[in-house]
Amino acid sequence: MGVINIYPNKYVLQHLSIGKQLEKELRIRIISQHIQVGEILSENQIAKAYNVSRSPVREALRTLESERLLRLERMGVVILGMSEKDIEEVYDVRLMIESFVMKRLLERENNDALVKELRKIHEMMHVAIKFQDMDEFSLQDMNFHETIIRSIQHQQMTIVWEQLRPVMECLIILSMRYRGLTNYRDFERILTNHELIIDAIETKENTKVDLAFESNFNDVQNGVEDLWTNPEMLKEVREYVEEN
Repeated sequence: MGVINIYPNKYVLQHLSIGKQLEKELRIRIISQHIQVGEILSENQIAKAYNVSRSPVREALRTLESERLLRLERMGVVILGMSEKDIEEVYDVRLMIESFVMKRLLERENNDALVKELRKIHEMMHVAIKFQDMDEFSLQDMNFHETIIRSIQHQQMTIVWEQLRPVMECLIILSMRYRGLTNYRDFERILTNHELIIDAIETKENTKVDLAFESNFNDVQNGVEDLWTNPEMLKEVREYVEEN
């Protein structure tokens, strides 16, 4: 485990505890396969690598165990990682959440405030691409979809989203870096897909809703599937942060 963070520092807000910051870094290392499935680590080993006490390490590991990324045993921490099937299931749940939310938005009388906020976020996504900042784009992409989900103020759906969000965030960061390294023009298509989502919410036209979902989720789920089985590309994606 190296000293250079894979998780973008700009995402680590100052108010987060050391345990939460460590949790984010360990999560993306596991999902990006920097820490391999089956690897066994100790609390002391992790604490030494990140120059922290064992208390925040335990805090981080308990959360990651609840996400089934690792298993805590007496002999140490056993890394479970994520399979391709696990990743597919994460996207399946995300699609279920956003489909439900979109149905509620189509039934709502006025979405003007939401549309205005989404257009602001969409503009920031454009700016991120202009400056070739894939991590900033990832942040705004998460912000875009979370704004939609939270807009219907559905408490139980928000709880489900918050459970999914940490892993989803890592997948988006890594997949956007992958696109940036292999096909930067693809971001224009992604931006167009998000514009379709905004138009669907604004006009409440079912045909636009169907097109928006088909375009966005097919692209997201199918466009990066090769990444997770390509160790060399995963290495490049991890090291992107070292160069930027």
